This record gives sequence, C-alpha cells and structure tokens, in this order.
Amino acid sequence: MSYQPRSSNHNENDDHHDNRRLYNPYQDLRVPAQTLYKLPTSPEYLFQEESIAQRRSWGENLTYYTGIGYLSGAVVGAGKGLVEGVKASEAGDTMKLRVNRILNASGHAGRTIGNRAGVIGLLYAGMESGMVKARDADDIINSVVAGLATGALYKAAAGPRSAAVAGAIGGIAVGLAVTGKQISKGFCGLIG
Repeated sequence: MSYQPRSSNHNENDDHHDNRRLYNPYQDLRVPAQTLYKLPTSPEYLFQEESIAQRRSWGENLTYYTGIGYLSGAVVGAGKGLVEGVKASEAGDTMKLRVNRILNASGHAGRTIGNRAGVIGLLYAGMESGMVKARDADDIINSVVAGLATGALYKAAAGPRSAAVAGAIGGIAVGLAVTGKQISKGFCGLIG
C-alpha cells in the first residue's frame, strides 16, 4: 500500500485523529511580542577598544566624504544644468528637443560638479585622517587644517595666490561647519 497524500480540504474529523493539535512553539513563553525582539539601540563592538574610539576609520571617512561630495555636487550640478537647459531652449523647438536639451545639460553639469566635489571630499578625508594620525588627537584643529590644506592643494595648479585664497576659504568653511555642528549638538542637548 503506497502513501496517499490528503487534499488540503480534508476534514480531520473524518478519521480517528481527534486528539491531535497543531504545535505552537511560542505558546509557553507568555511574553508580549514587543519584549520578545528587544534589540539594542547602541552599537555592539567585538573588542572593547573599538567602543572607546568615537570616530570613523580612515576608510569609512574616505568613503563618506567622497560620496557626500559627489552626491551633493551632482545634485547641485543637475539643478544648474536644468536652468541652463531651459535658458538654451529656442522658440521653434519641439517638446522632445527641449527635454533632450535639459537632460543633456543636467547630466553634463551634474557629472562635472559632482566629480569636482567628490575630489574635494577625497582630499579632505585624506588630510583629516592624516592629521588625526599625526597628532594622535581628534579635535577641531584637525578639521580646520585639513580644510585649509584641501583648498590649497585643490587650487595649487592655478598658482600660489589662488591656492592661498582657496585654502583660506576651505579653512573658514570647515571651521564654520564644525562650529555649527557643535552649537547644534549643544542646542539639541538643551531641548532633549
């Protein structure tokens, strides 16, 4: 006699299996579902030394600043290209030609500005990580000096005057950004 599978609409009461029930592995827990899966909110570390350092590694830093630089530059460039594409449209253009002109201008400007901002992010991340390693301290000075050096290095090929101006702009911009971050942390601490 071979095995005959039962159909899904088979009634259990037809056979003599009245004493069977479905198995529920959670029936004896008697715990609300919310506490069953309570996950930690703070990061977990394999080694205790990792929890002491409240900083990204140099590779994470490099990836973060390069990615943020490229993404923000591409968005700004796409907006600039959109404006240029709309301005460049002529009276006799069809809708298809206007859309094509806008897309081409947005893509070109987005790539150009995104690449420049990505390179600036790459230089800044390298400089900041180098300063942290050299000074063995993580403070505002590293960020400001890294911003100054990034601006100067980015414009070094344009001459010493352009490099000095770009370095000053980079240092001031990073100084303002770090100061604003510290103020917002203090402000959020007062609210929360």
